[in-house]
Amino acid sequence: MKKRSGYIPALHYHWLTRWYDPMMRWFFPESGINADLIAQAPIQSEQTVLDAGCGTGTLALLMKQAHPDVAVHGLDIDAEILRIAQRKAAQAGQSILWRQGTATCLPYPDQSVEHVFASLLLHHLARQDKQHMLREAFRVLKPGGALHVADFGRPHDFSMRLISWLMRWFEEIHDNVLGLLPVFMTDAGFHPVETITHYRTVAGTIALYRAVKPLRRDGFCAAK
Repeated sequence: MKKRSGYIPALHYHWLTRWYDPMMRWFFPESGINADLIAQAPIQSEQTVLDAGCGTGTLALLMKQAHPDVAVHGLDIDAEILRIAQRKAAQAGQSILWRQGTATCLPYPDQSVEHVFASLLLHHLARQDKQHMLREAFRVLKPGGALHVADFGRPHDFSMRLISWLMRWFEEIHDNVLGLLPVFMTDAGFHPVETITHYRTVAGTIALYRAVKPLRRDGFCAAK
């Protein structure tokens, strides 16, 4: 299948989608990353959260299991990978609001969610689309809400720099490796923007970020 303009499928090619979950388990500390990403978000009862670029729904399922009374939305552009997510949710007996759509034009109202999650999404997007996605996350978040990102980050030692240099031929990670994701988040209106932690993986450094949408009284507009 031909790739759509502006996005790269899971594992780069559609024919590899079925192997996404096993590859994540084998090559990434997925359970630790997801647990830490959820833990950094003060999710409260009856809030609404969005997993943008939800893939096979692993993170969305964990959030729903940890917070049963929270409305969890899962969005992905890839219909095939969404079918996998829907099947996993049905097998787990969890009710999640799945929707096909693009993270660069989120099909949700302004100021409608408390938390937006983006786990290993941004490195699939070209620079302009990264910036569009971050502005969209800012738009749909309520004031005081937060964006929680897990993605490739600036390498923190020689081996990670070498791996990241190789990986840049396969994904849109060059901006990530340069440490530009926090810059893009700030440009989108988020403040503060924090790097929470990072992980060593066989594919390079994975960083966790938290970016907060300021309250109105702080003098920031609701959206750019």
